[in-house]
Order: sequence, then C-alpha cells, then structure tokens
Amino acid sequence: MNADAELGLRERKKRRTREAVRLAAFDLFQKHGYPDTTIEQISELADVSPRTFFRYFPNKAALLIPDQLMEPIIQFFLDAPAEMRPIVAYKHALEQVFSGLAGEEWGAEMARQQLLYTLPEAGGALYNEYIHTIELITEALAVRLKRPATDPELRITAGAMTGVFMAALHGTPMAPGAIFQGLDFLDAGLPL
Repeated sequence: MNADAELGLRERKKRRTREAVRLAAFDLFQKHGYPDTTIEQISELADVSPRTFFRYFPNKAALLIPDQLMEPIIQFFLDAPAEMRPIVAYKHALEQVFSGLAGEEWGAEMARQQLLYTLPEAGGALYNEYIHTIELITEALAVRLKRPATDPELRITAGAMTGVFMAALHGTPMAPGAIFQGLDFLDAGLPL
C-alpha cells in the first residue's frame, strides 16, 4: 500500500516538508543534543522558515511524536479482514507497519523514542498524541463495527488499546513483542 500515491500534490508536498523538518531536527539533535538545538537551526537545515516550522509542529517536543505511523496503522486496521476481532485487527495493522520499517528507519524510531521518554518537556505532546490516537482508533472502530463513533464502549476500547502502548513503551525503547503480548492479553479479556 502506498498512501502517498493516493494523495494530491499539495498533500504530498506537505508530507515531504513535514518529514524534512523532522529529519533535520534529528540530525541536529544527534550533533548538538536536544536542548542545544534551536527551532531556527532546524528551520534553516530543513530550508523552511521558523513560521513554516510552527505550521507543522507546535513546539520542538512535538517533533518526537511518531504521528506519521498512525495513518498507515489505521488504514491497515480498516483493511484487515472483517472476521478479525477489533484488537486482533489492530495487532495485525501494527505488524504490517512495523514489518515495513527498514533497518535505518527502525534505528531512527528507536533513537526518537529514547529521547521522547527521557525529556520531561515532551510529556505534554505525548499526552496529546495519546488522546488523538484514542480518537483515531475510536473512529476506526466505529467504521469497522458499524457503530456510532459516540458509543462510549468504542472510546473505552480505544483507550485500552492505546493503554497497551503506554504501558509497553513508557521508559523503554519500542519492542513490538511487548506491544503484541499486551494486545493478546487485552484481547483475552485481561485474564489475571
């Protein structure tokens, strides 16, 4: 699946700019450290203005959030076979996205996460991303299950699925096995 091919030129340009800013930031973080890297330096290396930077990211900490992974995860979730239970379909989607990350991409993702979980100032951005993730999963559950997105059971399920990520990732680099194990435990009904 190549989601980029289905987007219009304007949206593809936005994605490229966003990714250029993110890549420039990580290059500078590695060279100078996160605290000593400025938004002006990031903007200059990415060849955008600081104003453009703020169109894509509300602050420097937001660069650490892996929001670029959520869209393909949701798409694979929606495309998963209809007979799959929701949590199994979500695990399937994660497997598809994670297996598509190449060695260099995976290394960059691990470095980003290590930084994310060690910076107190990233906490607010991370919390906001978790809430956004719950909303995205709730909407996708509504589509898959043909139920209204306002159904509180969908939001609770989405919160539990997101909670698996929170528990599996907090303070540790991403280990897909821990996430998958958590989703299996959730799907089994939390059998303590």
